[in-house]
Amino acid sequence: EVQLVESGGGLVQAGGSLRLSCAASGFTFDDYAIGWFRQAPGKEREGASCISSSDGRTYYADSVKGRFTISSDNAKNTVYLQMNSLKPEDTAVYYCAAGKGCLDPRYDYWGQGIQVTVSS
Repeated sequence: EVQLVESGGGLVQAGGSLRLSCAASGFTFDDYAIGWFRQAPGKEREGASCISSSDGRTYYADSVKGRFTISSDNAKNTVYLQMNSLKPEDTAVYYCAAGKGCLDPRYDYWGQGIQVTVSS
C-alpha cells in the first residue's frame, strides 16, 4: 500500500519555524521526486518546493525561496521541509506528493495534508 504521511505542522507565530516531514512507503522512493504543495482557504493549490530523490536537485517557488529548505533522507524514505521566517501568508494545508520528476506536473501519490497556521 502506497502511503505518504505528513507530520510536523501546527501553529507558530510570524517569524518562527516549523519542520514538516513526509514519510513515504509502498513504492520505490529513489524513482520519484517528492514535492510539497500548499493550499490556503479560497486559493488554488500551489507548489512550494520539490526534490528529486535520485540526484537531490531541488526547486522552490519564489514565494518561499530563501526561507524554506527541502531535504531528503533516502535511508528513511522521508523528505523534510524546513520552514523559517514564517509569514501569515504561509498559512495553508501542506501536502506532499510523489511524482516522476519535479518538472513533470503529474503526481501519482498524495498525502492527506497537514495544517500550518502562522499567526501575526
